[in-house]
Amino acid sequence: MNDFLRETYNSFADTYDVNRGAFDISEILNLFYSNLELENGKLLDLGCGAGEPVASYFLNNGWKVIGVDFSERMIELASKYAPKMEAIRGNMMEVEFESNQFDAITATYSIFHIPSELHSDLFSEMFKWLKPKGKVLFTYATKEYTGAEAFSGNKKFIDTELFYSHNKPAELFSELQRIGYHVESHEYHTICNETFLWVTAQKPGHIDESPLEGVHH
Repeated sequence: MNDFLRETYNSFADTYDVNRGAFDISEILNLFYSNLELENGKLLDLGCGAGEPVASYFLNNGWKVIGVDFSERMIELASKYAPKMEAIRGNMMEVEFESNQFDAITATYSIFHIPSELHSDLFSEMFKWLKPKGKVLFTYATKEYTGAEAFSGNKKFIDTELFYSHNKPAELFSELQRIGYHVESHEYHTICNETFLWVTAQKPGHIDESPLEGVHH
């Protein structure tokens, strides 16, 4: 599945210049950034694609950005659209970072391509990588997109069958809270005729450093 998805996004890169303005999330980014109340912070962008719009937005605001994407063609485009981003070609489920490294982590239009049974491990890693008071912003698929309360399977996107996977939103929020996040907001946004749930959550300023029960890495 990963190889097929990577090759699909490699093929999307060929028409990226034509479609790059279709998904306007500037309003969402403006709100998330303003609530961070930070200058010159450090962002991790998981599934960074060509470095737009998220990485370039933060770079333009003076942040340091590390981007991770498994599509080599998208990473090539990132050298054009976000040349100051530190780009890592790799799987977001396999990359490793030290604890307390990032002021913010974004994962837009990416997590729902990972099997839902792996989401908890990823959110736990993100929690570890965040600095205290750091925040995450991610896009989550729900029945508004897949038509099912919980889903793992293929749906058509730009004439291509892509894998999507998600749990019920209530289960997602419960798991985030179990890991230690404070869920700040969860709102549906319809962009380019696609409706997804956008979630913002924060790592507390003071946390119990003991291992999370039931979480294995």
